[in-house]
Amino acid sequence: MSAPSIQSQARQESATEIHASAVVSPRAQIGSECFIGPYVIIGDDVTLGDRVRIDAHCVIDGHTRIGDDTHIFPFVSIGLPPQDLKFSGEASETEIGRRNRIREFVTVHRGTKGGGGLTKTGDDCFIMAQAHIAHDCILGNEVIMANAATLAGHVIVADGANIGRLFGRAPVLSRRPRGYVGGYSVVVKDSLPFALTVGNHAKCYGLNKVGVRRRGYSRATIAALHTPSICCCRQS
Repeated sequence: MSAPSIQSQARQESATEIHASAVVSPRAQIGSECFIGPYVIIGDDVTLGDRVRIDAHCVIDGHTRIGDDTHIFPFVSIGLPPQDLKFSGEASETEIGRRNRIREFVTVHRGTKGGGGLTKTGDDCFIMAQAHIAHDCILGNEVIMANAATLAGHVIVADGANIGRLFGRAPVLSRRPRGYVGGYSVVVKDSLPFALTVGNHAKCYGLNKVGVRRRGYSRATIAALHTPSICCCRQS
């Protein structure tokens, strides 16, 4: 990218780079050392933390807060009105935590009055291309959503959950900590913690051994988790 195409601003004693083609509201709050790329649109009530990078053609609107060191890749849309026929323009919010990576064409819609008014992701999440986070969803920390994974409204996703590609999730249900949901799965009930949940409709297939090993759980802890997960799967 050539130097003349970048406008430099000194904010909070550090330079924030805003491309000349970006449309950034003068009311938006922009942290230090941010990068705002070509053709980005940032609305009046947006707050960016420090060192946030927003690549080309993204739209950030509504009452939206984005945490420090988050990287938003091209063509992402965050904070726009929800796809909910009951939504009547009421005030609601979107909050993105710190150190998140949000890949191309992801959509994150703001909350609704009936769902608490907030859509939120925690810290250190990895949201892959074309995933969708609907209104009033609450994601914990270190959540991974693979390509085209879809959350309907009001879904709660616990810390460390891993959601496979083309996953579909019914509303008002929760995902448990350290669980894994396989690709192409359709989940219509709460999934078990630490478990492998796969299929259409999804079933439990035991302990998510790979996931708990990667998270550094001891052999004793893994053994203790294994037996109850098998019992629960047999009951399902």
